[in-house]
Parts: sequence; C-alpha cells; structure tokens
Amino acid sequence: MPSHPPGAPPAQRALPGAARAAGRRSVRLVTLGCARNETDSEELAARLHAAGWTLSRDGDADVILVNTCGFIEAAKRESIAELLDAASAGARVVAAGCLAERYGAELAEALPEAQVLSFDDYAEIAARLDAVLAGERWPAHAPRDRRALLPISPAERPRAARRGAGIPGHGGAPDLPPGVAPASGPRVLRHRLDDGVMAPLKIASGCDRRCTFCAIPAFRGAYVSRPPHDLVAEARWLAARGVRELLLVSENSTSYGKDLGDIRLLESLLPQLAAVPGIEWVRVSYLQPAEMRPGLIEVMTSAPGVLPYFDLSFQHASGAVLRRMRRFGDSVRFGALLEQIRGRCPGAGVRSNFIVGFPGETDADLAELAQFLADARLDAIGIFGYSAEDGTEAASLPGQLPEHEVGDRVAELAGLADEVMAQRAAERIGEPVDVIIEQATGDGTATGRAAHQAPEVDGTTTVSGLPDGVRPGAIVSGVVTAADGVDLVATGAA
Repeated sequence: MPSHPPGAPPAQRALPGAARAAGRRSVRLVTLGCARNETDSEELAARLHAAGWTLSRDGDADVILVNTCGFIEAAKRESIAELLDAASAGARVVAAGCLAERYGAELAEALPEAQVLSFDDYAEIAARLDAVLAGERWPAHAPRDRRALLPISPAERPRAARRGAGIPGHGGAPDLPPGVAPASGPRVLRHRLDDGVMAPLKIASGCDRRCTFCAIPAFRGAYVSRPPHDLVAEARWLAARGVRELLLVSENSTSYGKDLGDIRLLESLLPQLAAVPGIEWVRVSYLQPAEMRPGLIEVMTSAPGVLPYFDLSFQHASGAVLRRMRRFGDSVRFGALLEQIRGRCPGAGVRSNFIVGFPGETDADLAELAQFLADARLDAIGIFGYSAEDGTEAASLPGQLPEHEVGDRVAELAGLADEVMAQRAAERIGEPVDVIIEQATGDGTATGRAAHQAPEVDGTTTVSGLPDGVRPGAIVSGVVTAADGVDLVATGAA
C-alpha cells in the first residue's frame, strides 16, 4: 500500500464554534473510482442528509469524506493524494470506500491525517462523523476477507444481506425522509449528488470469481443480487428526478439473479427497467464473456430501450495467459462471441479492458492479443499494465516481468488500441445514430453520447442542425458525418 510523505503531522483542526453551537454540520463527499462507488456515495449522502448533515458540493465543509478506490496501484496513489489534499483544506478528513476497507488500520497508521472507516460503519455514518467532529479518534478496523461474512451457498445470501452484512447498497437504514429513495427496498437510502441525465444503478455487490490478479472479492465480499422490485422502484425514483439513462453496475452483471434462484433474471429485469416511465435507455456494464447467454444477447439487441452495448471483460486473448488468470476463453472463442452479437445487431457497441505484462506473458501471447485487437473492431479499448496486488495469487506466480518491460508493452498496445478505435469510429460515418443530449449550446448544436458510447469512457457525439430548445436528456436522431478519434460528429435528422 502506498504511504504519504514521512514526517507529515496529523491534522489538528479547531471546530467552527458557531456552526457547532447552531447544530449545523457540513460534509463534502469526494468519490473516486468506478460507478459502483458513485452509488455507494449516494447512499452515504442519504444517511447523512437524513441525520441533519448539510451536503456541500463546493467550498468549505466541516468534514471531507473521501470514498476511495483501492483496485490497482494508480488508484491507490490517487486516493492517497486526494486524502492529503483534503487534509490541507482545513477540514476533518474521513476515508471510506475500497482503499479504506482493504487496508484499515494500516492505512490509518500510514495516514494519521484521516479517520478510516469500514463498510461496516456505513449504517452508522452520521454517528461516526459526529464523533469525528467531537474530536474522537474512531479505531480503524483490521481488514478481513469479506467473503466469509456471507454463506457459501448463494441461495442463502439474500437473507444475510437483508440483515445488513456491511454491504454498501444492501444494509439497514432509518425511515426514509422526504425526497430520499429506496436503494434496496425501504431499508436503504439514496440521495443524488449531481443532476446529470445518466445515473448508475447497482444491481449486485461482490464477486464469486477467483481471478488470480484481482483482490476485489476479498474486500467487497461474495456475490449478492438486489431484488428486481427494489431496482424498479429505484429506477422510478431516478426517473422522477430527471434521469433518462440507467447504467447498470456490479462486479459481474452476468451473474445477476443466481442467488435469487434464476440465473437468467437479468433477461427479464432489463425490459422492466426500460419500461419505467421517463427512462429512455438502459445500459449494462461488467459482462463476463464466459457467462454470456444467447437469451441475454437477444434481449440486449432487441428489447426496446435496452441498448445493444456490450462491456465485455476479456482481459486478454491468449488462452495460455487467460488460464493463468483463472479465466476462460481465447481469441477464437471471443471472436465467435463478437460474431454472434454483430449477427443480431451489426452496429452494436463493444468495449473491453486488457491487462498486458501478466506473469509469464510471452512475445507470442502479446502478438496474439495484438492480432485480436486488430480483428475485433472494438469501439472502446482500455489497456492496463499488470501490477502485483497484495493478497492475490498472481503476485507469487513465476515469470514476473520488470516494470519497464510492462510499460513498453502498455505503450505498444495502447498505440494499437488508439488506431483500432479511430478506425472503428470512422466506419460509423454515414450510419444513422441516436444521441442522448448532455450539453446543449443553444445554437442548434449539442453534445451527448450515442448508444455505443458509455458515460465518460467511450467518447462523445456532437450533433448540429438541431431545432431550438433541445435540452439535456432529449434523444435526437442524426447521421454520422465525421470522426475524430473515438468522438463522432453528426448532423441532426430533418
């Protein structure tokens, strides 16, 4: 785990006396990492709001609560830097989220500027922050394997989750105040922290896979699905607050429903969410290629409002490397899956992430991956260098590559990925396209995302020739006229 510069003293802050006397407490939430963390932050915000805390988006706050990311080394460094920046702002600093859960007392010792909380503290977050303002030092937790908190049998997990097993998005909560949504029935809170037209919707937490490079299951726990009726209720609440696109998130969306007795439950959930009044688009993320089913592909390429967008977690294309990762597939199987998807919907969007420099990766393995990228015509590609993560099996595998060699491989494949993505975008010139507007300039031009472009990671589409009055959240039709890397330019349909 990265540490902050040695010799930095713990932050000692004077409490704002007037604010304390008046009973006002303010908190600013900083969210790092993935969209799953965004939903967790909105749960924390709802709990704090219900307890009388003022949520500050900008400016001064009594407490800065940083929802950290602890997935890979770069994310850890970003989280540490954010915590140090928050401490320098003069507020009390609290670390929550994955980095805090993963390292607990070790992080608290390395970073005395911040109080460190566990997922188990979320249900009592207001009381924890009250204690922080009172000058108390809450003892940081000793990390543990959170998979052991739930039964081995998936079918027995929902009951344990309802009892509040420290699962963000699944725990108990006080009665709902006005304007706050249920995130898992009437027991979980949600408070929106922005007013965008897209919102993530967490459909499950945890993971049962045992990929050798990944530490997430140990600190996020075993897989637990949220009941469909809770998700539909939350989707209605989001739609009432201006959300037009739902981004379904989890650690593994293709496993949704396995603990509820129906491994194909996602196929029936997607049309239900798309039918919610006000919801125009439903997008699914975090799909495991080995778990893709013909029925799921059919729903994702034909159900109204469900986008033909496939965020497939390939990770590599060499069968030998994938077996060392304890994953399934190879370039032939992955190519066949893409053919199946595009056979049903030629314009389907596909993105994936890949790890290069994995222990034992040969030049032939890298060449196979490069050839797959050239052939697969993916819309969006993420290339990441392997880093040995604490507590993972891969960290002790033979064939660890030097850091400079991993960096060289990343640079080589990232350059190829940029070329492939630009070519794929150029192939879309002349295609009709629907775009959800996120920003309108008022001069007949607006910027948004096409169906194959997920929020923040897959580029944007700028549409001209639109009628006056087009607002964020509208879905407009056009024809692609140009491409600039992964970004598209379109002319609105008459």
